[in-house]
Formats: sequence, structure tokens, C-alpha cells
Amino acid sequence: MNDYLYEVAKRLVAFDTVSAKSDRDAMEYIAGQLAPRGFKTAIQPVELFGVAQANLVAWIGPPRADGLIISGHVDVVPFDGQPGWEREPLKLELAGERIYGRGTTDMKGFIAQCLDAARTLDSSRLTRPLVFVFTASEEIGCLGAKSVAPALKQILGETSVPRLAWIGEPTSWEVSRAHKSIVGFTVTVRGIGGHSGAPARGVNAIAVMARVMDTIGRYQQELTARRPAEYAEIFPDAPHDVLNFGIVNGGIALNMIAEECKLRISYRSLPDADPLGVYHEIERRLAAVDGHDYAGRERRAKIEMAVLNVVPPLDSPRGTALEAALFDVTGAKTAGGALYATDGGWFTGSGVTSLICGPGDLEQAHQPNEHVRRDAFERGPAMIHKVLDRLCCASSS
Repeated sequence: MNDYLYEVAKRLVAFDTVSAKSDRDAMEYIAGQLAPRGFKTAIQPVELFGVAQANLVAWIGPPRADGLIISGHVDVVPFDGQPGWEREPLKLELAGERIYGRGTTDMKGFIAQCLDAARTLDSSRLTRPLVFVFTASEEIGCLGAKSVAPALKQILGETSVPRLAWIGEPTSWEVSRAHKSIVGFTVTVRGIGGHSGAPARGVNAIAVMARVMDTIGRYQQELTARRPAEYAEIFPDAPHDVLNFGIVNGGIALNMIAEECKLRISYRSLPDADPLGVYHEIERRLAAVDGHDYAGRERRAKIEMAVLNVVPPLDSPRGTALEAALFDVTGAKTAGGALYATDGGWFTGSGVTSLICGPGDLEQAHQPNEHVRRDAFERGPAMIHKVLDRLCCASSS
């Protein structure tokens, strides 16, 4: 057993980095592991929703062109109140061929592999730079990457920003080159409150929201019917835009006319589409929705929309040197599409091509009793070294 690899994973899992909490201590720990290995480190402070977060960039090797970014996020999804937990979420536990703990799959296990690979890296062999980019708040909209990606050139200084990035999200060591964009938005219906005994004097926001949801639902059916052939292989489960009603809240008492109803929605668009295209079409359709409720025709509700967040898509080209290296070390034969979004969408805007490949299994991400397979975890550092040998240690062409 690799004691260092397990110790680092244990420490990382123990940090409570649920997105609503600060990740600063975890980032400082990671920086403290890399600095003695010769890495230059820079912590980028980011305040998100009133919480002090941080991104970490660490780099080593000559300031040459090309090289490689290896990236992962430190935040995890909540576990408090999630039913089904039979183990301590913030305690790494080895049981048989599984390693349990929040983040073991998504994605502190991969970060531990990176630190172990850095520990045994012979930096004198590097002919191109290796850059680690570890981000905050990925789980709530890739917000850390949104801040750090455009700042990489300034942070790295004389070291060129590598044009390739390996993102270690859970893929069961398969390779993904694309994912859809994500847009989250709200629809708020503002009615007119009053006593439920005189419903015609008000406008029930919940009743109008029912029309709103029916209108959006019908559009969702249209989106599902559109299945561009070029995405059938990349996204076999859903080769089209997908939409989800997330949260709906309205009303405060049975004997009161609901004055407000709020709906939170997200959708994911195919990589070649304008991320806000669906939003604007829904906006157009809701403008024609009847704002009366079922109790009267005298007054109308107001329907308002607002964007919450936008995560760009990823659509990386085939045939990169990173793809060849990942195929070689994983045995994968093709690069498909991920069902989730990653920081890679923001890296694209900074001229970086990303591929997704990691040890965790997607079925374990965000689940109670989250775990990673022991064999997938233990072989990771050697796989990282093989990729580095091809991309960062080869003689210049």
C-alpha cells in the first residue's frame, strides 16, 4: 500500500469543503505538499456568495510552450441530511476493495493521485511545464474556474499557459471530450394576494405558474424530439437539449391567495448551441402566457425571468497529444461525452483544450457512502507519470 497516497486522501476527505464553506485550508494544505517538491504556488482568493474561497495554481518545469495542465476541484456536494449514509462522510475508510468518503470519487481521490505523482516526479526530466489548477465551487457552477482560467497567463508569468488540460472528473478511466452547457434560471410569478374566500379579488400565482410550467414542458418535448445525428454517439442517452424543473415554491397558507410563486430551472444545451438560446425561446413563449388565474379575469399576474448562472460547453477536437496519451495509459479507444459539466468549459475560453478522465465512477458521484475502487485509485499516480512522460518530458520537436 502507498502510505503517502492514502494519507493525502485521508487529509483531503477530512476537510469539509462543501461548496457553501471555505476551501482555503484545503488549498493551503495542497500548496504545502507541492512547494517542497519545487513547485511554485499561487493561491487566488475568490469570494463567492459571501464565503472566502480559493483557487490554487502550482507549476514546475521550464517556461517553454506546450506542457500540460492537470486540474480538479476541491469542493464537494453536501452530505448533511442526505439519507442513506452508513459511514462517516469526512472520514476515509478502506473496506475490502472500496475506499469510502465524500469526495473519493468526485474528486479528491484524483487530487491525491496528483500529489503523489508530484512527490515522485523527477523535475530534472521536464522539458515542458506541468501546471496543476485546483478550483473552488465547481459544484455550484464552475465558479472557481470562471475566475482562474482568464488569470492563468498573469499568474504563470514567464511560463506559457499549456494548451492542453486533463480534468480528472469521474469517468471510470474512460475519456470524454465534450459536455453540454448549463444554464440555471428562475421564473417568478407575482400575483395579487388576498383572502381565499374571495379568490376573484386576487390573482393566484400558483395557478398562473401551472400555465408557465405547462408551456415550458411542451417546449421540453420539442427539444427532446430534436436529435442531431452528430451527437448520437457522443451523448447516446440524450443527444438533445435537456431541461429539469428543479425547485418550486409558492404560497404561505391554505386560506390565502398565493401572491408569489418561484420556479428554479436548469437546462443543458448541445455544445454547438448558444447556451442562452433555450432561455430566450422560453422568454418569448412565456410572454404569451395568459396571466389570469382560474378564479377571475379582472387582473393579471406578472411573469419575470432571471438567469442564475451559465456554464460554457466543452467540445474538444479529436487527435490531440493528450488524447493519444490517455488512450495509451487507460486502454480507451474513443472519446465520448460527459453527462455533467466541468471546468473545461471556462478553460476553452482561455485557449486551452480539455479532456476528462478520472478514476471515479459517475454512479458514485454525489451519492451516500461515496467510494472509489481501490485498484482504480492506486494505479492513478503511475498513469499520471506515463502521461507526463509523453507530454512534458519528451525532447522538443
